[in-house]
Amino acid sequence: MNLDWQKRIIDQQKNRPNDNRSPWQVDRSRIIHAAAFRRLQAKTQIMGIGLNDFYRTRLTHSLEVAQIGSGLLRHLKNQHTDFHHFPTTSLLETLCLAHDIGHPPFGHGGEIALNYMMRDHGGFEGNAQTLRIVAKLEPYSNGHGMNLTRRTLLGFIKYPALIDDLWHTIPSHSTSQRFIKADDWRPAKGLYSDDKEILHWIKAPLSVHDQTLLASHKKVDNYRSKTNYKSLDAAIMELADDIAYAVHDLEDAIATHTLTLTDWQNYAVPALTAIDSPWLKSNLASITQRLFSPFDYERKDAIGELVNTFIIHAHLTEQNSVFECPILQVGVELPDQYAGALQVLKQFVFNHLIREPHMQQIEFKGQNLLIELFNAFASDPLRLLPITTQHIYLQASKQNQGMRVICDYLSGMSDEYAYKTYERLFSPI
Repeated sequence: MNLDWQKRIIDQQKNRPNDNRSPWQVDRSRIIHAAAFRRLQAKTQIMGIGLNDFYRTRLTHSLEVAQIGSGLLRHLKNQHTDFHHFPTTSLLETLCLAHDIGHPPFGHGGEIALNYMMRDHGGFEGNAQTLRIVAKLEPYSNGHGMNLTRRTLLGFIKYPALIDDLWHTIPSHSTSQRFIKADDWRPAKGLYSDDKEILHWIKAPLSVHDQTLLASHKKVDNYRSKTNYKSLDAAIMELADDIAYAVHDLEDAIATHTLTLTDWQNYAVPALTAIDSPWLKSNLASITQRLFSPFDYERKDAIGELVNTFIIHAHLTEQNSVFECPILQVGVELPDQYAGALQVLKQFVFNHLIREPHMQQIEFKGQNLLIELFNAFASDPLRLLPITTQHIYLQASKQNQGMRVICDYLSGMSDEYAYKTYERLFSPI
C-alpha cells in the first residue's frame, strides 16, 4: 500500500510505549472514544428516542453497519483473492462506526433545517459534517480533529466534490413564509467549501487526472447535481449502511407493529414478486411467514437470513477503468435480483414508515425547532453560545465562517438536548 495513505495531517508525538497497533487500529480507537461517537446514542435513527427502548438509535445502527461491513469485507476478500487493495477490517469498521456522526438532531428534518439556514453560507449535509467532525472539530488535536489517516478520511467521503459546485439553483423562499417545503431544501450531497483545504490534502496522492474524474458530477434535478464516483472503502461502507437501513429498520417497524402484515402484503410483496428472481420465488413465502411470526426468534432468523443473503452476493465491479488508483477503479454491487430486492425493502421502509404522516409530523416539529434555535443563536451569538464556542465563533468570523460555527454547535446536539435548549430559550416558565 502507498505509504502516503497512512499519513496524518500533523505528526503528533504521543507517549504510547509498546503500542503495537496499526495506523487503522489507532483510527478506530479514536472514533470509539470520541464524544461525537457517544452522542449517537441520543440521536434518532427513524423512531423517536425515548418512545420505546427497543428502537434502534444512530449508535446501535452504526454498530450493526460495522458488523455488516466486516462481513462484506470478508466475503469480498475470499471472492477476489487477486485484488490486494482492500481496506483492513479496522479501517472499514472505523468508517462504518462513524459514518453517521455528522447527522444532526431530528434525523433528516434536522438536516433540511440546517441546510435551509445555511443556504447563503455553504449549506449543510450530514456526510460533509462527518468529515468536518473527524478532520477538524473533534478535540483530539488542535484544529485537526481526530487526526486520522488519509485513506480513512477518503473513505468517509461519499460525495467527493464541493457543495458550492453541486447546489446550482437555490430555491426561492420568502422570509415572510413561516414554514419551508422540505423537498426544496434537501441538501446537495458534497463537502463544504470551508473544508476545501482538507479535501485537497486527502486527494494529494492522486494524479491530477484521478482528482478531476473523482470530482465529476451530473445534474439530478432543478437544484442539485450528484457526484459520480467514490472510493472502494466508501462503497463498501455505503452498501453495509443500505443493508442495515433496509433490513434492521424493517425489523424495528415490524416488532413494534408500526408496519403490519397487511402493509407488507399490499405493498412489499407485489414489488418483490415483480422482480425476476429465482431466490425470491423460492424464499419469499417463508421469509414473510417468519417476519410476521408471533415468535421473536423466527423474525430474528428471517432478518439474519436477509442480511446474509445480501452479504454473500456482493461482488467487486469496475467503477471506471481509466482511474489510475486501484481503490478508485472498482466499486461493489449486488446482482440485479438482489439489488432489486434491497431497493424494494428500502422503499417500503421509506414510503410506509419514514414518510408516514405521523412520523413526518414529528420530523416537521424537530425541523422547525432547529430553525428557531438557529435564528436565536444567530441573533446574538456572543451572548447565547457557550463560552468556548464564542471564542471559536470570533475566530471564524474573521474568515466569514461564523454561521458555520453556529451550525456546528446545533448539529452536534442530541435530540433531547435540543429540546431542553429550546425550552430554556422560549418557555415562559
